[in-house]
Amino acid sequence: MPRMNRRTFIGSATAATLLASRSTLLSGATAATAAGAGAAAEAPHKLDRIGVQLYTVRDMMKTDFEGTLAKVAAVGYSEVEFAGYFDHQPKDVRAALDRVHLTAPSEHVSYEVVQNKWPETLEAAHVVGHNFVVCPSIDEADRKKTAGYKKAAEVFNRAGEASKKAGIQFGYHNHSWEFVPLEDGGGKFGYDILLSETDPKLVKMEMDLCWITVAGQHPLTYFNRYPGRFPLVHVKDWTKGSDGKMGEKDGHMADVGSGAIDWKRLFAESKKAGIEHYFVENDEPTSPIEDLRKSYTYLRDLRF
Repeated sequence: MPRMNRRTFIGSATAATLLASRSTLLSGATAATAAGAGAAAEAPHKLDRIGVQLYTVRDMMKTDFEGTLAKVAAVGYSEVEFAGYFDHQPKDVRAALDRVHLTAPSEHVSYEVVQNKWPETLEAAHVVGHNFVVCPSIDEADRKKTAGYKKAAEVFNRAGEASKKAGIQFGYHNHSWEFVPLEDGGGKFGYDILLSETDPKLVKMEMDLCWITVAGQHPLTYFNRYPGRFPLVHVKDWTKGSDGKMGEKDGHMADVGSGAIDWKRLFAESKKAGIEHYFVENDEPTSPIEDLRKSYTYLRDLRF
């Protein structure tokens, strides 16, 4: 091995030191970048748009259609979901929405309408500006046996195919009865049949996060099983009964945030579920606008 002189040794040592320093700086920068990315990934989320299912203010809508829409908008809501137009023509509904700066991405129509008045319903939906048309229930006679839900699935697939051609998405909204074991289903639920027997591209679900919870099932089970199938949700709360459970035994509906539903846990899985629209609803409001205000304030400030 050749003998190293002092100048060569110092030059080599200096180069090594510079390389080590550069490596340390790069490692530090990489670590800082990773830490920054981690912090960004962990930053809390919030709801950018909060909507209202207008069934909450149905009595007010009957007597003061546009005034009620204005009050909803004044609370801070940006979207509404209709459950009937209260004898107003679609063009007048759209004009009223425009005047108070609201949009209506969705509406509810009956099972009978889906079966017998579908083309005109889709035409009206275009005028008002709906992207979704949702059926909120099937006939009571069809809710107890498998055949009833399979028949509904066929109806929904046909409706979904027609609405897709029209550029509108069809959906179904649940209550609690879809989670009562079917008489001939071996413990299966009607909701499971609707999900398995309908085309995911033609039929989406608007999950009522309250009613499924009251029925003793967990929304996350379905978010995991059917990811992306739930672009719409109904947001309403429920108190526990005297038995400490979420069932219907002396529990009752409540303003969002004042009941027992864990909203942070549910909304943390919004991306997996495919949720695009959140509609606050209270079927039994004490003071409709004030109830909506309390729910809005809670959801506006919620981080998850």
